Amino acid sequence: MTLAIMGAMPEEIAPILEKLENYKTTNYAGNRYYEASYNGIKLVIAYSKIGKVFSTLTATTLCEHFGAKKLLFSGVAGAISHKLKIGDLIVATQLTQHDLDITAFGHPFGYVPEGAVFVEADKEMIEISKEVAKEMGKSVQEGIIATGDQFVANEERKNWIGETFGADALEMEGASVAVVCDALDVPFFILRAISDAADMDASFSFDEFLETSAVESAEFVMRMVDKLSR
Repeated sequence: MTLAIMGAMPEEIAPILEKLENYKTTNYAGNRYYEASYNGIKLVIAYSKIGKVFSTLTATTLCEHFGAKKLLFSGVAGAISHKLKIGDLIVATQLTQHDLDITAFGHPFGYVPEGAVFVEADKEMIEISKEVAKEMGKSVQEGIIATGDQFVANEERKNWIGETFGADALEMEGASVAVVCDALDVPFFILRAISDAADMDASFSFDEFLETSAVESAEFVMRMVDKLSR
C-alpha cells in the first residue's frame, strides 16, 4: 500500500522526514516528493506550498502519479473556537471553503453547483485517531475546518467564518485536499495543531509557534501511520 503524508510548508513535514532513515527525492510538476519504505508500506511525503491551488496540485499528484491509497495531512491552523488554544490538536470531521462565494446566484457560501458546502473526512481514520490520542495521553478535539486563500488575522472575519460555517478552525489547504480525495475516492485524514487565534496577533503567534505546533501534529500523524501499516 502507498500512503501519502502532506503538509503545506517545509516546517510541517520536516519532523516526519527526520523520523525516516532513508528516503528518495523525486522532482515532479515543480515540486519535491520524498519516497520511503516504512513498516512494510510505501510512504510518499510532500509539502505543497501555501494555498488551495498548490495543495490541489500536490494532492492530485500524490494520488494519481504516486498511487496513494490514503492521504494524511499534518499542519497548523488558526483557532476559531474558544475551546482551542495554541498547541491543541484538532481533527477535521468536515471541511469547507470559506472564501468560495457565488451567493449572487442564490447559492450559500462555500457552494458551487454539483459540489457541496462540506466534504466529510474518513470516519475510519478518525476512529484510529481516537486510539492514538488515548495512547499519547492527548486531548484531541474534532470539528469543522474552514479553508481559504487568506491568512486570517482579523477578529471580525474569523467570527463570520465561525458563524457562517460552524467552523472551529481555519487554514489554507484542507478543503481543497478534501475535494480532490473525495473525487478520487481516496480516504483522507486532516490533523491541525493550533498555532494562532486568527486575530490581530495571529502573525506574531504563527511565527512563534509554527515549529512547535508542527512537531505536535507530525508526531501524531506518524502514530497514525504506525497503526495503518499493521
